[in-house]
Amino acid sequence: MKGRSIALDHLNGLPAAALLVNGRLEDLLIGTAAPRPGAIYRAIADRPVKGQGGMFVRTPDGPGFLRQTKGLAPGDSLLVQITGYAEPGKALPVTSKILFKSRYAILTPLAPGLNISRAIKDENRREALLEIAHSVMADNAMGLILRSSCLTGEDGEIESDINDMIDLATAVMADAKGDGAEKLTEGDDPHTMAWREWVDPAEIVNTAGCFADLGVLDLIEELRSPRADLPGGGAIYIEPTRALIAVDVNTGADTSPAAGLKANLAMARLLPTQLRLRALAGQIVLDLAPMSKKDRRQFETALRAAFRADPVETALVGWTPLGHFELQRKRDRIPLYEALR
Repeated sequence: MKGRSIALDHLNGLPAAALLVNGRLEDLLIGTAAPRPGAIYRAIADRPVKGQGGMFVRTPDGPGFLRQTKGLAPGDSLLVQITGYAEPGKALPVTSKILFKSRYAILTPLAPGLNISRAIKDENRREALLEIAHSVMADNAMGLILRSSCLTGEDGEIESDINDMIDLATAVMADAKGDGAEKLTEGDDPHTMAWREWVDPAEIVNTAGCFADLGVLDLIEELRSPRADLPGGGAIYIEPTRALIAVDVNTGADTSPAAGLKANLAMARLLPTQLRLRALAGQIVLDLAPMSKKDRRQFETALRAAFRADPVETALVGWTPLGHFELQRKRDRIPLYEALR
C-alpha cells in the first residue's frame, strides 16, 4: 500500500489508531481504561512527601503525585493535569501547569505571551499567524503557542481552533475552586490524538475492521516479538524488565571489521520508531555491538538526529563504564504488551 494512511478502528472494544507510510507502521495509538494524559482534575492536596519535594493529591481516579507544591497546604483545592501514564502501583503523575492542546494551538492559562513554533521558518507566514493570534486573543491574559501545523492550516480553521480552546480553558479555569475532587476534562483518546498530532496529508480509513483489511493486525502481531530486523542481516532485541528497557544489538552473519558500527548506526535510525510502536519508556540501556571508541561520536550524532524527529521526550544520558549507552524516555503511553492483554 503506497502513500500515507491513517486507520481508525477499535481493539478490545477501545479506540485505536495506526499511521501507515507505504504499508509500514510508523505510529500506533491504543486506547486503555486507564486515566489518559491531558485529563484535568480539580484535586485536593493531601499530604507532602518528605525528602521528595512533592505532595500527594486526591483525584476521582486515585492519588496523584504533584511536584509543584509552593504555597500549597493539605486540604487546598487546585487544578492538576495528568502528564503521563502511572506505573503499576504508583500515583498518577500530575502537574499544576495546565495546558490546553489542540491541532493548531496550545493555550497556556498560567503563562502569558504569544509564540509561534520555531519549525515555521517562512517570515511572511509567521507575520500572518501573529496577526491571527493578536486578533483572536485580543486582551485575553492567557498564553498561546501556535503549532507547526499552522504552516499549512487554513486561517479560518486556526482561528476556530483557538476560539474553541479559549472557551474550554475559560470554563475549566473558572472551576478551580469547589467542593471535593472532580474530573473536569478527559484526556484525548487515540482517534482524537491522531487528528491532533498526525497532521500531514493522509488518506483516512475509518471503516469497522480496517485494521484487518490494511494488515495492521499482522504488523501489531510482529511487535509482540522482541526482535526487530536491521538492514544487512543484523537485528535488535528490545526487552522490557521491571527496572529498565534492555536493547541488544546483534550484527548477524556480518563479520567484517565495520560490522559493529554499521549495526549500531542502523539501530540508532530504527530505535525511535520501535520504542514508539511498542510504547516503551523509562530507563533504556543500549547494549551495542562492538565498535571502536573513536566511532562513538558518529553513533551519538546518528542517535541524536533520529530522536530529534521523535515526538516523545527522550534524554540521551550517555555512556556507562561498561560501554552501554543510556536514555531516559517519558512514559506517555501504556506499553503495548500491557494494552494488548
